[in-house]
Amino acid sequence: MARLRLGSILLGTTDPERLRAWYVAAFSPTVTPSGFLDFGGFDMLVDGRDDIAGKNAEPGRMILNFEVDDARAVAAHLDTMGVVWLAPLEEREDGLFGTLLDPDGNYVQVIQLSEEYLAAQQGDRPPAGEALALSPAFNGFSVDDIPAARRFYGETLGLDVYEEYGMLHLRLAGGREVLVYPKPEHQPATYTILNFPVDDIEQAVDMLVGRGVRFEAYDHVDAKGIYRGEGPPIAWFRDPAGNILSVLQE
Repeated sequence: MARLRLGSILLGTTDPERLRAWYVAAFSPTVTPSGFLDFGGFDMLVDGRDDIAGKNAEPGRMILNFEVDDARAVAAHLDTMGVVWLAPLEEREDGLFGTLLDPDGNYVQVIQLSEEYLAAQQGDRPPAGEALALSPAFNGFSVDDIPAARRFYGETLGLDVYEEYGMLHLRLAGGREVLVYPKPEHQPATYTILNFPVDDIEQAVDMLVGRGVRFEAYDHVDAKGIYRGEGPPIAWFRDPAGNILSVLQE
């Protein structure tokens, strides 16, 4: 069976604006352009629903666990927000644990795992070769202007883009991500760094031209910049840093 990864969770509520604002204030996630709250690589969507009650009648069915580096500092911050603690922060065998309620009555747990527990988990890790085989690898490329790249990939191409530590993350279909990082001595890639399969290449080309994209006039392409020789029809264009991209019809 192919390896699976739980990528996100939807948290239903009758008041999404209030609940979303609470989680942002409580844990400072990255708010993505698509509205997800990114908690260190795990996404949560707070979404309005009309098939649930305002308060969670069975909160023990699901508990949101937040692993933090300094549980006491997080708890002190949460206290300034007036949260209700079911179980105040306490020392347990594997570290510090505390359970509180969010505005909808959902259980939220703050956890700071002990160094001993983390060290034991390190010992359970698979050998390096196996670890790489199981690792969800991703690729990346450089640009010379992060703000220009964010506008291009987010607005012109319409991708889901978020910025972290001065770098961009492009969320692609199928749950994949590509890292875009700044490089002062950037040199444009001489190969195609991203290929976008589309159902109708002429429609895709027309759409991108309408957004200001210029297609490369390589040998044997037609008036629209589409190559129709061997392989699928394909058209190449560049991002603001000069890297080569393509749309192709499979």
